[in-house]
Amino acid sequence: MLNKCLTSVIILLLLIGCKRQDQSVVIYCSLDKIYSEPILDAFEKETGIQVKAVYDTELTKTVGLVNRIIAEASNPRCDVFWNNEISRTILLKNKNLLQAYTSPGTLDIPSKYKDNEGFWTGFAARGRIIIYNKAKLAGDDLPSSIMDLADIKWNGKAAIAYPLFGTTATHAAALFSDFGDEWATSFFNQVLKNEIAILDGNTTVRDQVVAGDYWWGFTDTDDANAAMVDGKNVSIIYPDQGDDEMGLMIIPNTIALIKNCPNPENGKRLIDFVLRREVEEILANSRSAQIPLRSNIKTSGNVIRLDSVKQMEIDFEQVCKRLDYSARVLNEIFVK
Repeated sequence: MLNKCLTSVIILLLLIGCKRQDQSVVIYCSLDKIYSEPILDAFEKETGIQVKAVYDTELTKTVGLVNRIIAEASNPRCDVFWNNEISRTILLKNKNLLQAYTSPGTLDIPSKYKDNEGFWTGFAARGRIIIYNKAKLAGDDLPSSIMDLADIKWNGKAAIAYPLFGTTATHAAALFSDFGDEWATSFFNQVLKNEIAILDGNTTVRDQVVAGDYWWGFTDTDDANAAMVDGKNVSIIYPDQGDDEMGLMIIPNTIALIKNCPNPENGKRLIDFVLRREVEEILANSRSAQIPLRSNIKTSGNVIRLDSVKQMEIDFEQVCKRLDYSARVLNEIFVK
């Protein structure tokens, strides 16, 4: 009788342990906590599933979390990766570290922003734009292209983030992919020669342009919008909009399920939640002004509509393939 009771207690404890495990989900998230945490909190409130979130730093955006996922490959610690860009999500897929999952209700997301095998889904994008200080620049005397970073006219007056991390790394790898290694290497050497400031992150670029330390710089739409919401004396330019120019680079958030993750079913539920239309609308109308990939999302007037700008034609798979090479080249150029 005692043995039967002991066995029952052990089974009950195991069931309780399993239940507790089922009531949590771990997410690695590179979108700024101020924007992602309310969404994760809403998921927790709706489902009762505890969300354990790990965030990245501004300087090593995305790269730190990706390296962590790679290091944990034999014993995954997280269930879901919410990346605020795309190229390194594809890198994880190519390393066989993601699990295919096609979330219901995402048929209205354009196919170019979804993996055709279901390993990742894009949503809520940002654009790579020029932010400029209106006290320093006015009228027709404005930059209009990423090529202006190499123009002697702007010597020492402009800034970009380190092109080894985050969206700046993806943007740089896209130039290597689209224009070739020789051209891109020459271009970035000219950027260095032109004394363009290489700063810690896109937010730092924005802040130093706001302060007037630099006249203009490349950053993301979310950083620029935050400055304008705060009434700073800056404005933005959508670069490379001419007929013979490359267009505005659009970089979506992506979300993916980690292969062999501890809680795949809760991970899928979290992915379903994050990919709701309502979440794109919340992010679009937040301070970050994320660009909806779906049509007919209600947005404020300061959010870019994808059909209103010339977009850069990007093969993100090819961009991913150039990441390592472009990083090595750019490290040699900019890191002394």
